[in-house]
Amino acid sequence: MRHQVASSLVLFVWMLAGAPAHAQTPPAQMCRGIGTDDRVRPLPPALVPAATGLFHLEAMPSDQVLRTSYFRCDRGAVLVCNVGANLPCGKANTSRHLPAADQWCAEHAGSDFIPMYVTGHDTIYRWRCAGAKAAIAATEFKLDRRGFISQFWKRVDRPSPP
Repeated sequence: MRHQVASSLVLFVWMLAGAPAHAQTPPAQMCRGIGTDDRVRPLPPALVPAATGLFHLEAMPSDQVLRTSYFRCDRGAVLVCNVGANLPCGKANTSRHLPAADQWCAEHAGSDFIPMYVTGHDTIYRWRCAGAKAAIAATEFKLDRRGFISQFWKRVDRPSPP
C-alpha cells in the first residue's frame, strides 16, 4: 500500500511538472553538461533567433525556422542546422558505392551527373556515370570530426537568453 501511494505521488508530481526537467534545460547549459553527442534534436524556440541569423532566414516565419532547424552538442557548444532546400542535418553518407546510382547509370550510361534524388542528399560526393556504372566525380562536402557535413552546421556563440 505504501508503495502504491508513493508511486501515485511520483506520477502526480511528474504530471504537474509537464516535460522532464532535461527538456526544459537551455541548450547551452545542456551542451556544456553533455559535451559531445551526435543526437540531432528539434530546435527549441529560444534558438530560433540564432538559427535565423546564422542561416539568413529573416524572410522565413519563425514557426517554419522552428520546424526546419535542429541542434546538437559538440565539445560543449551548441551547433544548429537548417534543412533548407533539402540540406541534410543527419550524418553524411560516405559510401563509395551506391546501388541505386548503378541502376540509374544502367539506363543513362555516360551521363556526366546523377541526380540527388537517386544518390540522396546526404552523400558527400558528386556522382557521374562511367559507362553504365556510377563513379565519383568529385568530393562536394567536407565532414566535421563527428561525420556531419560541416558546411550545414553552425556554432551558436551567444545563445539567446532563456
